[in-house]
Amino acid sequence: MPDEDMSGERRLQERLGSRERAEQFYQRQVLDHLNDRMREFITAQDMMFVATSDARGACDSTLRAGPPGFVRVLGPHRLAWPEYRGNGVLASRGNLLENPHVGLLFVDFVQDVIGLHVNGRAALIDDGVVRAWQAGLPADELPGRRPEQWVVADVEEAYIHCAKHIPRLYRHSGDRRHLAHAAGPRRSDYFGTSVPAAT
Repeated sequence: MPDEDMSGERRLQERLGSRERAEQFYQRQVLDHLNDRMREFITAQDMMFVATSDARGACDSTLRAGPPGFVRVLGPHRLAWPEYRGNGVLASRGNLLENPHVGLLFVDFVQDVIGLHVNGRAALIDDGVVRAWQAGLPADELPGRRPEQWVVADVEEAYIHCAKHIPRLYRHSGDRRHLAHAAGPRRSDYFGTSVPAAT
C-alpha cells in the first residue's frame, strides 16, 4: 500500500529507483528564488509557457509572448507579465481566480538551448494599479496591445530544464508586426472547428 504521506513524485522515484538522483537534483538545482542568472535569462526571453488549473484540477496550458523583457522580473521572489484582450474565454486567468498555483516554462530554443521552470502563486492585478506602484513596466509596440491586467507571481521554486530534448530553432528575420498582421482573421479557424451559421 502506498505511503499516503509521500507525494506521487516521491512514490514514483521510489518505484523507479531514482530517489537518490532526485535528491541530488533538489539539493543542487532547485531554488526558492530567482538568482541573478535566472533573472537575466527571463529578461532576455520573448515567450513562455504557462500552466494553470482550476479548483478541481482541470488543467490548461498556454503560450505568452512579447518583446524581450515582457515578463518583468520584480526581484528574486517575484515576476509579472501582461495579459491582453484575447478570444474572451479567459481560461488561464479564470483558473487563477480559483487556484493561484502557476507553472511557468521559459525555453531558449535559439541561443543557449536551455529552459527554466518557475513555479509559484499568482494574482491578477489591473493594469493601472500595477503601473501605479511599478514604474517602467514594458509596453508592447503592436497596435491595440495595452494590458487589461497583469499576473503577478511569487516564486516558490525555480530550476533548470535540461537541454537534452530541446530542439534548436532559428529566428525568423521578419519583425513581429509583419508576422502578426500576415496571419489574417481566418487563422482563428485553422483547425476547421467553426460551425456554419444557421440560415
